[in-house]
Amino acid sequence: MNRRNFVKKIAFGSTGFLISNTLISSSFLNQKNKKLIILHTNDTHSNIESFPSNHPKFPGMGGVAKRFSLIQKIRNENEHVLLLDAGDIFQGTPYFNTFNGELELKLMSKMGYDAATMGNHDFDIGLDGFLNAKKHANFPFLCSNYDFSKTILKDETLPYKIFKKGGLKIGVFGIGIELNGLVPADKFGATIHKEPIDTANIIAKELKDFGCDLIICLSHLGYNYEDKTRVSDLILAQKTNNIHLILGGHTHTFLDKPTIIKNSNNQSVIVNQVGWAGINLGKIEIDIEKGFFSSDSIDII
Repeated sequence: MNRRNFVKKIAFGSTGFLISNTLISSSFLNQKNKKLIILHTNDTHSNIESFPSNHPKFPGMGGVAKRFSLIQKIRNENEHVLLLDAGDIFQGTPYFNTFNGELELKLMSKMGYDAATMGNHDFDIGLDGFLNAKKHANFPFLCSNYDFSKTILKDETLPYKIFKKGGLKIGVFGIGIELNGLVPADKFGATIHKEPIDTANIIAKELKDFGCDLIICLSHLGYNYEDKTRVSDLILAQKTNNIHLILGGHTHTFLDKPTIIKNSNNQSVIVNQVGWAGINLGKIEIDIEKGFFSSDSIDII
């Protein structure tokens, strides 16, 4: 398992990154290790095993066993770690066709995921299929702009969750793509898709009012589109407030480093995505004391 040969560090001044030591509780700041490690994946698409050694693009890469070993190594070296997924867990290999999503969620539970959001392919076995698979997940699915109130998924997802790492309060929420026209109507039923930007602003403001020091959006909107009328992660970052970090999916975008976007209050938002198939593990390290973040995209080899 090798880290790619780039590590990007960006310093933030008082008008830049939104985290401020004045907002962080003293219990976190008094600890020797004042770093928060955020690990993230997206669009793993039921890739349980590594790609074959003769694969033309990703020989021997990926695989749940190697990802688990890497995650455990990072956890052993760091006190405060969050593990998140930005959707499209299902669909792509015979494992999904055989086990209907159960295996994927069992393995994610074993790896200790803290939360995930739903991608469009996570509807591929319908709401009943997802509900059945979800029984094997010991982590929450965060879906802020999917209204499931008239479906069997009512009360089965959360709009957000607040995590505490040391004395740091971290609010995490999920934003999903429009399903109509992308997913067969019978797969999502009476699910209502709420406008992403308005919803994200409402949820982020609520998390800020709850005293969250860091606010993370798990997005399955896609990184960027030529058609600027389509809401993407970059558009979401530009048109919202109070979000510090957007971890995206859907477009299978490999980013050499996170993109920094100014939001509607001219404050910095970090946007990142790590391709697909679980061949990379995203790692964002936030050093509260030194006021910077660093980013790794680690090849799983």
